[in-house]
Amino acid sequence: MLRHLNLQATGSAQPSAGRTIIENVSRRGFLKGTAAFAVVVQFLPFDAEAYETYPHGGQSMPNGVVNNPLVFVSIDRDGTVTIKAHRSEMGTGSRTSIPMIVADEMEADWSRVRIVQAEGDEKKYGNQDTDGSRSLRHHIQPARDIGAAVRRMLEEAAAKRWETDVANVQAVGHEVVHKTLGLRLGYGELAEAAMALPVPARADLRFKDEKEFRYIGKGQVKIVDLHDITTGKAVYAADVSLPGMLTAVVARPPVVGGKVKSADSAAALAVPGVVNVVEIPGSPLGSKFKPLGGIAVVARSTWAALKGRDALTIEWDAGPHGSANTADQEKELRASAGAPGAPVRDQGDAEAALASAARVFTREYYQPHMAHAPMEPPAALANFADGKCEVWGCLQSPYGARGDIAEFFGLGEEDVKVNVTLLGGGFGRKSKGDFAIEAAYLSREVGAPVRVQWTREDDIRHSFYHTTSVEKIDIGLDANDKPVAWRHRSAATSFLSTFAPDEGVQHPVEIGMGLEDMPFEIANVRAEQCKAYAHTRVGWYRAVSNIPRAFAIQSITAELADELGRDQKDFLLEMIGTPRKLDWRAAGLPQEFWNNGEPYEHFPIDTGRLRHVIELAADKAGWGKSLPPGEGLGIAAHRSFVSYVAAVVRVKVGEDGTVSVPETHIAIDCGFVANPERVQSQMQGACVFGMTAAMYSGITLENGAVVESNFHDYDMVRADNFPQVAHTHIVEHPFAVHATGVGEPGVPPILPALTNAIFNATGKRIRNLPIGDQLQT
Repeated sequence: MLRHLNLQATGSAQPSAGRTIIENVSRRGFLKGTAAFAVVVQFLPFDAEAYETYPHGGQSMPNGVVNNPLVFVSIDRDGTVTIKAHRSEMGTGSRTSIPMIVADEMEADWSRVRIVQAEGDEKKYGNQDTDGSRSLRHHIQPARDIGAAVRRMLEEAAAKRWETDVANVQAVGHEVVHKTLGLRLGYGELAEAAMALPVPARADLRFKDEKEFRYIGKGQVKIVDLHDITTGKAVYAADVSLPGMLTAVVARPPVVGGKVKSADSAAALAVPGVVNVVEIPGSPLGSKFKPLGGIAVVARSTWAALKGRDALTIEWDAGPHGSANTADQEKELRASAGAPGAPVRDQGDAEAALASAARVFTREYYQPHMAHAPMEPPAALANFADGKCEVWGCLQSPYGARGDIAEFFGLGEEDVKVNVTLLGGGFGRKSKGDFAIEAAYLSREVGAPVRVQWTREDDIRHSFYHTTSVEKIDIGLDANDKPVAWRHRSAATSFLSTFAPDEGVQHPVEIGMGLEDMPFEIANVRAEQCKAYAHTRVGWYRAVSNIPRAFAIQSITAELADELGRDQKDFLLEMIGTPRKLDWRAAGLPQEFWNNGEPYEHFPIDTGRLRHVIELAADKAGWGKSLPPGEGLGIAAHRSFVSYVAAVVRVKVGEDGTVSVPETHIAIDCGFVANPERVQSQMQGACVFGMTAAMYSGITLENGAVVESNFHDYDMVRADNFPQVAHTHIVEHPFAVHATGVGEPGVPPILPALTNAIFNATGKRIRNLPIGDQLQT
């Protein structure tokens, strides 16, 4: 039996007509002419040696990596190839790039490929956490395995049909061709027989040589959802509907851990369209992704639900964090970073070297909490019926949400299904499925499908925020002004506080993001983590703790260069030192050093690659050229997600302190690049995201509650000041050089490159983020 049938949607209730889960019906027309497949038969030898197996951290992720072609690929009788995308799509392009790799390796015509989004099921598909810049890094090799296996199965089916040896046939351009007789069979004609064959062993597969790639590395395949996104046809969580569906919004406690003391819902129930008011049980800080609780208004329309929520009268008990204030927390962080902390790296004797230094150069840098603020606020639709729950939502971790829902309601995992829509931005916020649990709870309570819709205000005031931190760095200089000692003390709240009672320390993942893995060639290095306690929910945010560490390290390097009268780029290269691969033992790193989850012997800290991106970005930007008054260039670089990125930002600061960016240059070394178009897109996005974080992003707590609410007081870089031109320079590598992260590593160097440029333009130093109105005083 033809196996494409196993890809059809299932569930107790299906979305209404025209609202099926992310199936791009207009893909073929859009791709015509750009990725069309002109079949020119060339019998090129496949070279298995050209495909190099390399280790990566994918198998160490929860539920590992799956490369079974019968899980991901099916072929219909008309030749349509269906490939399941098991990673969430939020602009990074993984929903396109991974299937594209499969299609290339299996010699499929991209215009005849159909993408279907996988449900949350890691036992079937392997790990589905779309975060950590891991999608291509962990799945480029399995995708090639899948494609090569399908190609082999098609060739075997054709060989059996023609009663010849498989060596006499070759798959080319959506057909299998007999090399000597010229016979041809389309994939559709072979589908049933091919997909019934045993999956070949990996040792029996033949992989393409790079020169045979049709799509991989070419940058010609646009994201499959692009046309639908730009024409308004794309389906996001708020677009999915079910018969009899209701909509809910929630009045949540202003302070994390707060509770409803009393509530009057009479006025809300009197609003036309409101059908119910339901209290959601709350949870304290440290409860993972459980809902904050509060009062939900359930209605027949979003507008009625919003008006009903406005009519609620609620008295809140603020709870243990009701006295928290950002100004007080900043003082606590500065005091903590000003005292010795727990060592996380100890190379040489930094304390003795600092004590004997000719002088010590010290700077301190501060960053408040930041909100992700994706364009699409969280939303989820749930249908809880007959002891089973099905959810549709904008989720980065659908299997994680599935498990959390099952645990919350005491269900078996098999009783929960989670479907993934497109995400209008994620940045780590949508890895947390609290909004999906809210929808499931309300659906169970009211006995109907319920969509929970967060507003912009909900999202900014009730998020899982980026850490707040103080980074204090002391650099000891000898009599010749050569750095001989480096001590970095970091006081930063941890996302561990979201999972368990807060002990004020960071997870090894956070410590490994720029604190212990600093690459400078200095004899004596010490890194310490200092206590920092959370008063709100903390979660991962695009690039996570790399942001404050890169800001501090790259800022103090530029400041010291200016102090010594040195060129900032030349001094940065001098600090990095000779091209080398760091010996983690000699560098004083612990054995459990977190290297973004990758084996260090294959993903070492390579200062030669870091130096190269600095030199490349500086050269392309014309570093050292004369600029008009009020303009400046700034440079910064950082290794994160095992990629190397350098940025040069050119700024123009007006007399009134307004900042504009005529251009940026980003150089990235991320190993082999499967889809250059998406790398360029992510670097452009990193410029905008990083500039927004530096200029405006700062969450303020007053009496435990978030003050900011929408874009009028939590601003974004807009059309009048975002980078006018963002140049991307990609370091090219063959496939044998491991693919590394792309979605996040472009962000960290943007912030210090921007603030260093502002100094070079104005002479004003920025050590506290966000910049805000600091240039106007």
